[in-house]
Amino acid sequence: MTWLASTFTKYPEIAVFLVVGVGYWVGAIKVMGFGLGPVTGSLLVGLLVGYVVPVPVSSTAKAVLFLLFLFAIGYSVGPQFFKAMKGDGLRWALLAVVMNVTGLGAAYAVARVLDLDPGLAAGLLSGALTESPAIGTATEAINSLPLPEAERSRLVGHVAVADALCYVFGAFGVIVFCSAVGPKLLRLDLEREAEAAEKDLGIERDGAGVASAWRPFELRAYRVREDGTLVGRSVAEIESLVPGARIFVERIRRADSILEAEAGMTVAAGDVLAVSGRREVFTDLIGRAGATEVDDREVLDVPVTACGVFVTRAAIAGKTVAEIARTDAPLRGVFLRGITRGGHALPVAPGTTIERGDVVHLSGRTPAVLRAAESIGETVLPTDATDFVALGLGIVSGAIVGLLVVIPLGELRIAMGTSVGTLLAGLVVGYVHSVRPWFGRIPSGAVALMIALGLAAFVAMIGLGAGPHFVSALRESGVGLFVGGIAVTLAPLFIGLYFGRYVLKVNPVLLLGGIAGAQTMTAALAAVQERSGSSVAVLGYSGTVAIAHILLTTWGTVIVRLLA
Repeated sequence: MTWLASTFTKYPEIAVFLVVGVGYWVGAIKVMGFGLGPVTGSLLVGLLVGYVVPVPVSSTAKAVLFLLFLFAIGYSVGPQFFKAMKGDGLRWALLAVVMNVTGLGAAYAVARVLDLDPGLAAGLLSGALTESPAIGTATEAINSLPLPEAERSRLVGHVAVADALCYVFGAFGVIVFCSAVGPKLLRLDLEREAEAAEKDLGIERDGAGVASAWRPFELRAYRVREDGTLVGRSVAEIESLVPGARIFVERIRRADSILEAEAGMTVAAGDVLAVSGRREVFTDLIGRAGATEVDDREVLDVPVTACGVFVTRAAIAGKTVAEIARTDAPLRGVFLRGITRGGHALPVAPGTTIERGDVVHLSGRTPAVLRAAESIGETVLPTDATDFVALGLGIVSGAIVGLLVVIPLGELRIAMGTSVGTLLAGLVVGYVHSVRPWFGRIPSGAVALMIALGLAAFVAMIGLGAGPHFVSALRESGVGLFVGGIAVTLAPLFIGLYFGRYVLKVNPVLLLGGIAGAQTMTAALAAVQERSGSSVAVLGYSGTVAIAHILLTTWGTVIVRLLA
């Protein structure tokens, strides 16, 4: 133990990576489907290691990691955040605001009743509302208080202890509420409601026999018989034989020549057509039209591309899948395989709305996909370089603005702080990038690393520093904190459920997803999807989670200032 203490004192970075590694392992352990997650796992392991072995932690390292994390969070939710400020997204934004303000009010009331210090109150809020980034903003706010260094260190330690204690029910409570309690209170049959929501969107669960343009496609070769109805028709006429079914003649073999199909070309008997589309379309149309399927490798040997495209164009954003299919956008020969929003897969259906910042996954012939990508937005390439100018100067400008801006709140004057300023800077850069793709390019892998490692390593260092205060804080306020955390977790859940259903008139299944998003609890979304047998709840989750990340992170600063 002496050797370990001296090693960690001399090389504290080893302790940090140890805590992160073990914390991720602990966070991945699940009991009855419930796990703590990597961030809380890192915090708990950090508290334990810090209690056993004193480890010096660099405040500069903590700040660098946390600012990287905050910028990345803002960057990733930027397009969704500004989209939520208009149209139907306003309802989801209002739901998130009402729930988050309720959560702040409940945390403040509990802190007053229990006479908690600012550190315990901030940890109560971050843990009960499952928003670990609030630990960082609260820590910054505490370090700016005019208090002795030892007192500030004690309060920062209290943040970590209270967060670890309240997070368990915070996460568990949201999961159970969204998947079981909420549906019972609204008297819902989740599976039936999910099926109804899917029907409204045009989703068909049973794909057998359904001619959908938005499914994976096949490329087949057919020889046109002399008695077939395709003889003498143009390529454009063949492609429009079935309204609403996207079939495309890609190539034509005529004698020994391979021709690229054009709309005005006329098909003759004996031609071999390379046709892309749905299998049932081939069966119902091509087979009856006097064509025989053949194995012609040469005519089928066409370059095919599958890629993701980041939506930025106004001609696409805000329209449903069905509306886009009817537009004049150059989408011939291209099929939609999937849609992701904020890293979450959306249901692919005619009624699904494509928003700016979504990633649509396309497939088809390479020239067609590249042509379509230009009309949709920016192709997502894994080799994209990071715009470190936008990253570095964005963090600098956001931090400076955070230092200069002071927000009046009654008699209080609350400084925004470098952390909130950086979060907002990431928000702006992410949104501008969605409008001007050449600005602020940061690969999705880099953003994911900044978010995952930035927060986990930050809370690991917070836990290491708070370790010596762990036992004393638990003895002082353990039971009261835990009970108070339950109240803070449940208050916004009940308010959000009834406000969303009876005031905003939101679809109940989407509402449960929205509640999970307002608490930034992805596991609760997964529980709703599992109970309902449908992924449709993600539409509500994506509508609230961006607003919630911004507000709940900011509440760390606010509650410290309210109680200081």
